[in-house]
Amino acid sequence: MASPILPGSGLGSGLDIGAIVTALVNADKSAKQTQIDAATKTNTLKISGVGSLKSALTAFQTAMNNLGNKTNPAFAGFTATSSKTDILTATSDSTAVAGNYSVVVNKLATGSKIASASFAGGAASAIPSGTLKISQNGTDYNVDIPANATLQTTRDAINKAQGANGISANIVTDSTGASRLVISSSKTGAGSDLSVSGIAGLEIDGTQLMGSSPAAGASGAVNGVAQNAELTIDGLAVTSKSNTVTGAVSGLTLNLVTVSPGTPPTPAIVGVEANTKGLQTSVQAFVDAYNTLKNTIDTLSKATPDEDGKLTVQAAFTGDALPRSMIADIRAQLTAPGAGGPLAVLSQLGVMTDRLTGNLTFDTAAFNKTMAQPGMTGQVQQLFTGTNDTNGLLARMSKAVDPYLKPMDSKSKGLLDQRLDSLIANTKTLTNQQLALDLRVANLTKTLTAKYNAMDLLVGQMKATANNITSFFASLNAQQSAK
Repeated sequence: MASPILPGSGLGSGLDIGAIVTALVNADKSAKQTQIDAATKTNTLKISGVGSLKSALTAFQTAMNNLGNKTNPAFAGFTATSSKTDILTATSDSTAVAGNYSVVVNKLATGSKIASASFAGGAASAIPSGTLKISQNGTDYNVDIPANATLQTTRDAINKAQGANGISANIVTDSTGASRLVISSSKTGAGSDLSVSGIAGLEIDGTQLMGSSPAAGASGAVNGVAQNAELTIDGLAVTSKSNTVTGAVSGLTLNLVTVSPGTPPTPAIVGVEANTKGLQTSVQAFVDAYNTLKNTIDTLSKATPDEDGKLTVQAAFTGDALPRSMIADIRAQLTAPGAGGPLAVLSQLGVMTDRLTGNLTFDTAAFNKTMAQPGMTGQVQQLFTGTNDTNGLLARMSKAVDPYLKPMDSKSKGLLDQRLDSLIANTKTLTNQQLALDLRVANLTKTLTAKYNAMDLLVGQMKATANNITSFFASLNAQQSAK
């Protein structure tokens, strides 16, 4: 805060009152101002450091989640490919075995789709109130139909009540204006046919076909009843209630797209082979993600010399236990028990810790030596992705970061957000201290200025009196000399 305008040299004393007052005020505020400035600089640095640390942790956790993605797994021990991806695609897990399989898709699994009798009044047709019961594979799904319902509001009630169960409804209106309620299910496979009862006019037996030209009063299954998928694998017949076929071949999942064309149908060849090269790339990506985080934490923690190499410049978290605790929690997962198996530690894959920097190093020669042993690719996948959602190294590394980024419950915050709140509160405290100091400086300046101006006035008056006395005696002396 700027000081009030001060007078220059005193008219009476000739002293530089402004300079004197400024010097006295600066001497009074210097220690406190230095303290506030230093605390503000440190606090601002820490706020910036928290932001950088949160970004680094978020990037690290994102990298772990991406590497552990189940849809497109980076640590797949085996790769499965299909020669005809328009017919089917394939994925493999850590239990797969290298080989080739000839697959022919004869039928796709279908779900149940049924239609009611037609309503001449269209979507606005009145529907009696009551409980509409939709049955599927021995399970009943009830929908309450209120008074004054229409075909359209009945459709909406079904979607609202049973959408989570994979049951949906819509209305189809023909060229005459007559409408039918069409209900379908996302569940596939033989035996999953829908049936409807409980409301007059909406009784539907989904095991019966409507036919290609159904009469107005006809109801039933549309485009056939629900059926299983049928395929052959190396000539062996396989059925599946879903178009995602698992368990037919150990470690292999087949995703059926359409029926194999041709007579006889042309098979799709599914090949499974060890994914050594892909795993090496993924291990390197894991090492890089860890080292990036470690280097960021080091930068935010270690003091560095200034440009002249004489003074030490503090980093945001120099001397702070938080980063050390964080990297210790993350690093502990590198050696913690996981999913088990022949591969227990990263050193078996050539991943070691540099003694000087603490970063991870990756010896690809050691990795390839391990991969030369039978079955090792699947073990690498198990080490990193685990046998469930929690015991893989990637999941454990990601979870180790959670306390720093996420709240433990709805009433708390993550550790970094807690630290940020504390720093923001400290900023307000320092701002208030600066305002208080500025007010003190202003008051002190005003007080000292008034005192020195009063002194200057008194000195001026005394000088005037002295000058008068001097002039009087000088005049008296002159008169005496003239006699």
